[in-house]
Amino acid sequence: MDLRRWTARRESSWNDLDRLLQQAERRGLKSLTAAEIHQLASLYRAVSGDLARAQQISPRLTQELQSLTTRGYAQVYQGLRRQEWEAVRQFYQSGFPAVVQQCAGYIVLATALFVLAALVAWWYSWRDPSFIELMVPSSIIRQVRDRQELWMGSIVGVEPYAASNIMVNNLKVSFAAAAGGITAGLATVYILLLNGINIGAIAALVGQNNLAFPFWAFVFPHGALELPAIFLAGGAGLLLARALLFPGPLRRVDALKRYGTQAAQLMYGVVPLLVIAGIIEGFFSPNPAVPDLLKYVAGMGLFAALVGYCSQGRANVMGRGSQRS
Repeated sequence: MDLRRWTARRESSWNDLDRLLQQAERRGLKSLTAAEIHQLASLYRAVSGDLARAQQISPRLTQELQSLTTRGYAQVYQGLRRQEWEAVRQFYQSGFPAVVQQCAGYIVLATALFVLAALVAWWYSWRDPSFIELMVPSSIIRQVRDRQELWMGSIVGVEPYAASNIMVNNLKVSFAAAAGGITAGLATVYILLLNGINIGAIAALVGQNNLAFPFWAFVFPHGALELPAIFLAGGAGLLLARALLFPGPLRRVDALKRYGTQAAQLMYGVVPLLVIAGIIEGFFSPNPAVPDLLKYVAGMGLFAALVGYCSQGRANVMGRGSQRS
């Protein structure tokens, strides 16, 4: 191969790549248009091929092209990774709250099912204490009724193990609730009702034995995130059920794509909520050194922060809507 002729033929591509790289390095990849980014990626692949050829014929040219391809790699691949992380940041900053607001009706319905089941179970447990024995493990009943103590103390001393188990269990429940939408929502409704009944029966048990205050002090810190996460997962399951049962003018497959995307976005938010809740439940909620009153304050603060986060941007949207009307 004639090195001079090949170099003359390929040099313009190298110069074009260098020019685009200089702009990206000075002003960021966002300063390039979509066509220029496509050209940058194409030139990078072409120059990578030129580098392989140059390694066989010219050490000096190899060094120059090696430098060019290294810079190209940093922009094409690492720049894309930065963009991906930026997209993740933007989703959790504003995208997730927007999805929560769009799906608010389904989340409210999931919450109502859980709360209704909890209230019915609580009321029925007070009228018929034998109902508690059907819903609550006998070991917990004996500990509360006979020894007048809660069962959370077993977490103390094994916090990392307990926290990981709690996270895994809550994630299983939440993903089961979301995936239950594929059963036309029957499994989702069952999981919400069952968990509501369990918490209602336990609430009656601790109330009957004068342990309600320390029990709810334990629940408040992590429950402020854990329960809303379950409601979000339930809303995701109801979205899938809506797509199957009531696709509207859409084909069922298109409805599944549309509502399935929203359900998946809700679950993207559920996972970090449950991870944080698991850490709190493992290390903070059962800690006897933390006063119960502080646990209540922490729980209410976390819940207020979550509501504020999920409501952000709503005022602006409502304001624009009122201006249009």
